[in-house]
Amino acid sequence: MTNRYEPPSIEEYLRHRLTPTEDAIPVLRGVEMFGKSIPAGAVGGDLFEYINFNQRYDIDARIDRARQRAKQFLEPLAPGEPIRNVVDDQIEWLKTTPGYRPEMETEYRFSKSCEQVRVAEDLPALHTTAGILIVDAEGHGIISAKIACTVHDTFHALLLEELDRFGKTTPELFENLNLRFALSASARNELGLEHSREIATLLYGELHPTNSFRFANFGHPPPLIFSAASSRLLNVDESQMAQFLSLGLQLPADHPDLKKYLSLNLRKREFASSDLGEIRLINPGDILMLYTDGVYDGSDEDARKQLEAILREHQRESVREICDAVMNYALEQDSLHRHAGDEDLIDDKTVFIVKRTE
Repeated sequence: MTNRYEPPSIEEYLRHRLTPTEDAIPVLRGVEMFGKSIPAGAVGGDLFEYINFNQRYDIDARIDRARQRAKQFLEPLAPGEPIRNVVDDQIEWLKTTPGYRPEMETEYRFSKSCEQVRVAEDLPALHTTAGILIVDAEGHGIISAKIACTVHDTFHALLLEELDRFGKTTPELFENLNLRFALSASARNELGLEHSREIATLLYGELHPTNSFRFANFGHPPPLIFSAASSRLLNVDESQMAQFLSLGLQLPADHPDLKKYLSLNLRKREFASSDLGEIRLINPGDILMLYTDGVYDGSDEDARKQLEAILREHQRESVREICDAVMNYALEQDSLHRHAGDEDLIDDKTVFIVKRTE
């Protein structure tokens, strides 16, 4: 008798999609990292992911392609030759405009070729860069998991475009992601405000060989930094780390589609490089801790002291052991909530630990 294939339940499918495999953990010199998520139920709205550029993308092949494009963009089309690329297409249009001069083609081709030269120069940095994506969709359950998956898929679709155009992530990715989750006026009118808003926080950052972590934060609790030298959590000046509202809640005042969406308030301008936060792990043993509000809401002073004590006790252990210790503390808080009849306070939990090792 043959065994019939049993498709996974929707909860199993979503939980699998929201859980990264350990073979995706990036290997960077001098740094270790490990994360874990535990949903409040069968599935939840927390997502974390290692962005292992070396594993996910063929960086060297992308470098070769950028170099080839740089050369091809300089080459004029021969008479009767079909259009080869977007530069050719733009030149053919340019020739139909009033005031066209032949030198305009040369200048434009040179400019677009230079863009690809820069892409080829920027891409190699991804060999020694690791990304960390953390998403926390409001609530917990299937709908929250669906929202987290949508953030994940949209992020990766935009990232592909970023690597093609720039060879790295840029602020444009986050502005486009933010717009994707803004509530359109038509959706509000059709569904009603309370049924159509998808709310999720996002923190995405990249670890670089200088042991720096540069990140964008949309509504997420700020990172914690534990100093090995003082065995304490550092008091970080949060005014130096820009934090925007959750995805989709706040649009720039000069956005061309502003009238098509609802925004709680307006930003003066679009997201820029100056809005990225930066943290440096200065000494071996320094720890960067990322988390969702099911572990710590970022404001409770007593909880902060308990987390500091846990990091102090386990600071010489592996990142996996440190992560487990923090998660066990969070689960113990859940037990206390259940005992007190406060099950509503239990939420999905994510802990992500980065430790400098040399």
